[in-house]
Amino acid sequence: MVTNYLNNRVFVLYFCPLCLGILTVFSFQPFNLTIINFFVLPSVFYLLIYIKKKSKVTYRKKPFKKNFFIFGTFFGFGFYFSGIHWIINSLTFDSQFVFLIPIALVLIPLFLSLFFSILFLLIGPFLNLNLYSLFFFSGGLAIFDYLRAKILTGFPWNLWVYSFSWSPEIIQILNKIGLFGLNLIFITIFLLPAVLFLNFSNTKKFLIFLFIPLLMSSFYIYGNFLINKNQIFLKSEQNNIEKQQPKVKVVSPNFNLEYNLTEKQIKERLKKLIRYSVPNKDNFTLFIWPEGVFSGYSYEEIKFLKSTMQNSFSDKHYILLGVNRLDKKKNGLYNSLIIINNKFEIIGEYKKQKLVPFGEFLPFEKFLNKIGLKKITEGHGSFLKGDRQKNLIIGELNILPLICYEVIFTKFIQQSNKETNIIINISEDGWFGDSIGPYQHFAKGIYRAIEQDTYFVRSANKGVSAIIDNKGLVVKKLNPGEVGNIELDIPLIKSKNKNKNDLIFFVLLITYIFIFYFYKKKYGTK
Repeated sequence: MVTNYLNNRVFVLYFCPLCLGILTVFSFQPFNLTIINFFVLPSVFYLLIYIKKKSKVTYRKKPFKKNFFIFGTFFGFGFYFSGIHWIINSLTFDSQFVFLIPIALVLIPLFLSLFFSILFLLIGPFLNLNLYSLFFFSGGLAIFDYLRAKILTGFPWNLWVYSFSWSPEIIQILNKIGLFGLNLIFITIFLLPAVLFLNFSNTKKFLIFLFIPLLMSSFYIYGNFLINKNQIFLKSEQNNIEKQQPKVKVVSPNFNLEYNLTEKQIKERLKKLIRYSVPNKDNFTLFIWPEGVFSGYSYEEIKFLKSTMQNSFSDKHYILLGVNRLDKKKNGLYNSLIIINNKFEIIGEYKKQKLVPFGEFLPFEKFLNKIGLKKITEGHGSFLKGDRQKNLIIGELNILPLICYEVIFTKFIQQSNKETNIIINISEDGWFGDSIGPYQHFAKGIYRAIEQDTYFVRSANKGVSAIIDNKGLVVKKLNPGEVGNIELDIPLIKSKNKNKNDLIFFVLLITYIFIFYFYKKKYGTK
């Protein structure tokens, strides 16, 4: 019966890869069924080789390489359709975008699937049922993940490495080898069950299978050792919290995502934020409010809130929040993170550098404006792009700020100031609706904390707000839909052990390619 299915071209080239791609979503947050990848990737590897074989016989009437492209397109479509389908929720907040929902639901996954289509087209003809082809295929998947993170504006969402976000112990090595290096290693581990298809003795197969739990156990033991050692260190650091260091309080208001709010509605939002913040006038505190709490209003437009702020907060209080900032010289708005005092004065500002395509800026804006399109967020013109800038300083806090999906880019960690001792991420996750999006978004913060070896603090409206320690352990958390605050006297860790570049990834990649070509030359296509 299985043979009948495998002899069916439609099943092999279209249905099968689509289903395998869809399955991968269950390996990521909030499902965390990582074991699925041990089935999906070996199946993809085997089917690529099967297609190569059948293309010379059953599929010979079709162009040889076209089959690899079709297979990659349908696998990629399933991967992205299931993994990021929640993006279309952002089109439901403005009636003029509703007609784009079915188009976006198809075109976005279809465009991103090209990363798999082109990869399979390029490497499919070189794959055979041997161990060194596994290394070649692993390297190919990893380099195309890297390219996806870098070209155009970059979109490193749901890399294979993120399927281990549930286990900080296993991913501690991330700090040493980097995100893309660990991604390559995990891809290789996921592919190892493919040895079942190879012409190996049962003893060799058993030994290779045994390597999987041994390697994973070694990662876990190493990570567990670091975490336990760090817990001892953190206990000693708690005794050294200085008076000039503010307590950090994260507020999650769970506001509905709404356009065109009146001043009265903005005042009501502020009252709720103050109530959820529970300010104690005697405590030196940094309150962290999420992005978008004042719904499209710029800083200049909310100055009418000044008296309320002065009456509610003391001179020992600072508020970090997201707001639009007008630049009169450039005649545009920045999506900014600002820190204000109780007098409503800005004492620190960060302008978002990584803008969301179509959400915060419109590619080919002049042309698309002519046909009636604008960016999805409130207002018509695209946001201005911020430049690289220094950290924000409040007392002893040396803050690396990240707005919304900037958290998915590891480059901000690699380029961060060596004096950084806390990462703060604010986000408006109301765009994702009641979907898996907020959980996937939150998971990236665990990786950034480990990479920087520094506490990571996140305030997300309608998302997961959390305080994560320097080893990726969630210390305190508010789930989507929860209203309130979480606070902590955070140990300020100015670590020298942050991930600085992708060098190890390229060393591993070159090694993989060398292994493939060395053994291919030595043993041919056996």
